[in-house]
Amino acid sequence: MRRRHPRAGDVGYDGAKPGRQAQVNRPTIKDVARRANVSLKTVSRVINNETSVRDDTRDRVQRAIDELNYAPDQAARNLRSATSHAIGLVYDNPNPYYVISVQNGVLAACHDQGFGLQIHPCDSTVPDLADELRDLVQRTRLAGLVLAPPMSERMELIRYLAANGIRFVRIISAAEDPDDGYPCVYVDDRDAAYDITEHLIQLGHQRIGFLWGGAAHRSSPERFKGYESALKDYDIPLDKKLVIPGDYSFDDGFRGARRLFALRDRPTAIFGSNDEIAAGVLAAAKANGIDVPYELSIAGFEDSPFSKQSWPALTTAKQATEDIARHAALRLIAELKPSGSGVAPVNRGFSPQLVIRDSTARAHKPAT
Repeated sequence: MRRRHPRAGDVGYDGAKPGRQAQVNRPTIKDVARRANVSLKTVSRVINNETSVRDDTRDRVQRAIDELNYAPDQAARNLRSATSHAIGLVYDNPNPYYVISVQNGVLAACHDQGFGLQIHPCDSTVPDLADELRDLVQRTRLAGLVLAPPMSERMELIRYLAANGIRFVRIISAAEDPDDGYPCVYVDDRDAAYDITEHLIQLGHQRIGFLWGGAAHRSSPERFKGYESALKDYDIPLDKKLVIPGDYSFDDGFRGARRLFALRDRPTAIFGSNDEIAAGVLAAAKANGIDVPYELSIAGFEDSPFSKQSWPALTTAKQATEDIARHAALRLIAELKPSGSGVAPVNRGFSPQLVIRDSTARAHKPAT
């Protein structure tokens, strides 16, 4: 049976800490209307960013909201209104650091835009996932979904959600905007993986091992393509014995490294598809008495806490996961809100940046 990763729970989140009781004298919409000397309907229009409110009235209402520290109750708004003011975050990822960063990014956007957030961990391998997400949206009256990989990259699921009228924005791995008609925020993993591999080559490494992440994630083949392209550009033959399949986990990094160490002509550098994998490689190297980086250079990807807390600290590609998730949520909310400008929201791309640390060094040439 597949073990589910730790979950925040399929419950709505409005920014309050669990177990906290409501404030006794919490300001209400009536208090705001009284302070701004306007009707309840006008306050509601300002909160919902409707364009029919005069600028001076909007400013007066917003000033009253700020002075009273008023925050709309998302559940009550959803019940009173035909329009939902909550979105869902759907993910399936074994990396807790990635999950926390995505949650924080989406939550920040929801807080800024006055939306509630429903967190929904799931098993992306179940055959009825499409029905599960459709029922989730209908049951909890969500306005839309932010889809994290790998669900965001399953086109049959994307087409099903669109056909059922469910609004969504995808976080995907792509070298450029796919321009396929479905909104997304995309991450250029391929170019960043090229930079990491090129860095190792320029340090003199010719035999560079590559440890794959999960095959269900598009980021895995994209990162491999970057590795492969860099080797080709520097006229280094691709040795398939140096390429090891696996998942985005510490254990697979450890096991993959042990396989590479057993080769007659073992690599002088290893590129792990994420920082957890690279940390597993580092642990395997220490267990085998291999000096890092003098005998073996190691690089990861994502710039997670694993990369900073390891010793030596890992060379990696800094991926702004929280910012990526925040922009995905803002992209979705922009789709949901009426726009008076007539300018349609656009997809945005992110490029992880190479971060060089102490886990990589010049290739060691054995004494002759």
